[in-house]
Amino acid sequence: MTRPLLMIPGPIEFSEDVLAAMAQPTASHVDPAFIAIFGQALTDLRAVFLADDSYQPLILAGSGTLAMDTAAANLVEGGDRVLVVDTGYFSQRMAAICRRYGGIVDLLSAPPGDTISADQVAAQLPQAAYALVAVTHVDTSTGVLTDVAGISAAAKAAGALVIVDGVCAAAGEEMRQQAWGADVYFTASQKAIGVPPGLALLLASPAALGKWRARRTPVASYYSDWAEWLPIMAAYEGRRPAYFATPAVNLIVALGVSLRRILAEGMDDVFARHRLLGDAVKAGIAALGLGQVPTQPTHAAHTLTCPRYPAGVDASLLAHVRAAGAILAGGLHPAIRNDYFRIGHMGAVTANDVLATLAALERGLRRAGYPVEPGLALAAAQGVMVGGA
Repeated sequence: MTRPLLMIPGPIEFSEDVLAAMAQPTASHVDPAFIAIFGQALTDLRAVFLADDSYQPLILAGSGTLAMDTAAANLVEGGDRVLVVDTGYFSQRMAAICRRYGGIVDLLSAPPGDTISADQVAAQLPQAAYALVAVTHVDTSTGVLTDVAGISAAAKAAGALVIVDGVCAAAGEEMRQQAWGADVYFTASQKAIGVPPGLALLLASPAALGKWRARRTPVASYYSDWAEWLPIMAAYEGRRPAYFATPAVNLIVALGVSLRRILAEGMDDVFARHRLLGDAVKAGIAALGLGQVPTQPTHAAHTLTCPRYPAGVDASLLAHVRAAGAILAGGLHPAIRNDYFRIGHMGAVTANDVLATLAALERGLRRAGYPVEPGLALAAAQGVMVGGA
């Protein structure tokens, strides 16, 4: 029997060329061939995030939480007012990290499944002299998509810098970092970027670098300090050896392959593919009579779907779905953890993966005692994919 599809919101299914790159013998981190790969990956990261050469990329060994920590460690100083747009678990993590570095944090919170609008942010900004506004592009715990463009515009008008958590969005949801005014956009390798876990990826604007250079106090995190990393990134992009901490060599080689694959597809086509497959999954879920955590389709993510369990079905459904061929994730948001589950569909995911997952979900629901007409979700998803082709 073939292994089940890994259809959670990260780690995801990775392409064969990325896995082959991971399996190569490990090179020295100062080998000329590796330096060239690392340097190109830094350049390509700008292109994926849609920003020019004035934006500084950083590729660090670590998780998405490290990327979040790095953004806050370098930009938050004691006494800085920070407005965190709270749409779920990871928004609240961002708030906790900002507080750790001395930020005075105000949460603008939505109930689970709801979003915060740009107008709400604009109304809050005059209430304090906010230095920073932090936004989660897609909160992995709720599947809520936030209006980054609108919120960034409101923050900029108020003189605040913008940090965007793009962990469950980058290279999946539409994001135009420079045009939209996001000062730091960060993600992790294991989601739509399409590389196994272990890399923290960030892109910082000239304004973000300016705030960092104007700090009154040293960065409290030794590992995250941009003062240590910026010379390293400049050296690699200039095709010169450098050392601060050993990079994750094999992961960076794989990242180079994945970024090239993403850019060959073209960012507009990448965004459109994720929209189409996300809409197809949601159509299949609706055909099964299942609700979803996001309260409106307009703020539902395209990189994952968060269906609610139907009456009489609980988390034991996930074991039935796994036995039928797909691994899904349970709920994460503490307030509704037992009410829903999560399906990831990002990165190298294909239409066939989506259909196989929905078929496994249908079989799992039947085994859990929920009556499902065979093929109902598949037909709905195929209708979307054919119509959007």
